Amino acid sequence: MSRLLPHPLLSLALAVMWLLLNAPVTPATLLLAGLVGWLVPFVMLALRPDAVRARAPGVILRLAGTVLVDVVRSNIDVAKVILGLNRGERRTGFVSIPLDLRDPYGLTVLSIIITGAPGTLWVQYESATGRLLLHVLDLTDGDDWVRRIKDRYERPLLEIFR
Repeated sequence: MSRLLPHPLLSLALAVMWLLLNAPVTPATLLLAGLVGWLVPFVMLALRPDAVRARAPGVILRLAGTVLVDVVRSNIDVAKVILGLNRGERRTGFVSIPLDLRDPYGLTVLSIIITGAPGTLWVQYESATGRLLLHVLDLTDGDDWVRRIKDRYERPLLEIFR
């Protein structure tokens, strides 16, 4: 069954959607709905990503704790900036960070971590050079941000996705 119909639910959904979009139902639309529902899942097989091999469950838990603490701290820091409680001059800016991480899944997790923390945004990644461009809401020291990203996030991700 899986060889002839690799994704039966997807096939059914596609056929029903085809029929709904091409009303009224005629023998030709029924035939075309069946063909679309049967052929498209075979194309989807080619798009299936490789299996993820995440290692070091202890490192994963430690990273999750670090991210949780950092997100709470970032929320507090951004709230201070918005409410004007942060005395001194606020300066936004961009930081270029050289990354050693090249695994696509590791980079995806890193982008989620960085963008998920308020006050930071993953702007651009150059795969040829491995450089990440990061926007920071309250930039105090660019070198501190480089160390923070590399030590707190990249190093554990390198262990997890090695």
